[in-house]
Amino acid sequence: MKTFTIAVIAGDGVGTEVIPQAKRVLEKIAEKHDVCFSFQDFDWGANHFFRWGRMMPAGAIDLLQPCDAILLGAVGHPEIPDHTTLNGLLLPIRRAFDQYANVRPAYLYPGVDSPLARPKGGDIDFVVVRENTEGEYAQVGGFVYQMQPEEIAIQTSVFTRRGIDRIVRFAFDLAVKRNKKKRVTSVTKSNAQGYSMVLWDRCFEEVAAEYPHVETESLLVDAAAMNFIRRPESFDVVVGSNLFADILSDISAILVGSMGLAASANLDPLRRFPSMFEPVHGSAPDIAGKGVVNPLATILSAGMMLDHLGMGDAARELESAIAMVLAEGKVRTPDIGGTSSTEEVTEAVLEKLA
Repeated sequence: MKTFTIAVIAGDGVGTEVIPQAKRVLEKIAEKHDVCFSFQDFDWGANHFFRWGRMMPAGAIDLLQPCDAILLGAVGHPEIPDHTTLNGLLLPIRRAFDQYANVRPAYLYPGVDSPLARPKGGDIDFVVVRENTEGEYAQVGGFVYQMQPEEIAIQTSVFTRRGIDRIVRFAFDLAVKRNKKKRVTSVTKSNAQGYSMVLWDRCFEEVAAEYPHVETESLLVDAAAMNFIRRPESFDVVVGSNLFADILSDISAILVGSMGLAASANLDPLRRFPSMFEPVHGSAPDIAGKGVVNPLATILSAGMMLDHLGMGDAARELESAIAMVLAEGKVRTPDIGGTSSTEEVTEAVLEKLA
């Protein structure tokens, strides 16, 4: 029996509610597919910060490195600035393990209503690929005259040919693998950012020439935001910088019904280090502790983890179970128009898996 060691960081807020549900589903998968998941739980996040003044211990990366994958719930607390939580846990993990490809699928499941008038189940089906280790999130800069009236903040984006090339190539390979529209859309703002985004455009064109059978489209980010609303069914794989793809992927999550259905993967495509899987919705302090958070984003993220670990059949089985629950419409959390609890939705998925 194969054993996978999974580092689990439940984190904060609703993260502590959805992670146990995802673990239940993974344990059911393990029974059916003759594998074992050895969960290593790490109590890092806001509570760790309040006690020790940091989001995770100094040796955290060394503890995570031997694991096969990382399952993350959410990080964030109303009493801690977001830049502290982000730079104290998420970004150090992504960078240390070179998880340069952030993958966020957007699929409108039958039975789920989009806020848009036209789309029906299956009409929206694309993936946002986000460069995950440099760009606008590089944290290069600083303060001058800090906390004085003359204070200056300098923030520098970092774009490298290597970083752009590899994420664009990942997007093209994904479009080929998906074998759907075979279209890659590049999102930049090169009319205003005349160095970094112009480099991105040039790299995109060079890589695209190696994939003559894949259709391409280049959009400015404002046009991309508009077209996400106007013609979401036209997209297949969308690739963008750390900031632009982050924003657009939140739009795509709402297009398909709810942030509670938005899964993501932070991948090291070369598989040198563990990859990390997490829901997009964050810690959601407004509903934390009420037992109504949608667990499906986390369960879908666990499904992406299964696929990454080579358990493609199990991943498809899990997604099929979720699709059946959503199509029936009997059990669903308030974010998608229901009254069910977090645990009731998980039970419904487990029943379908059985």
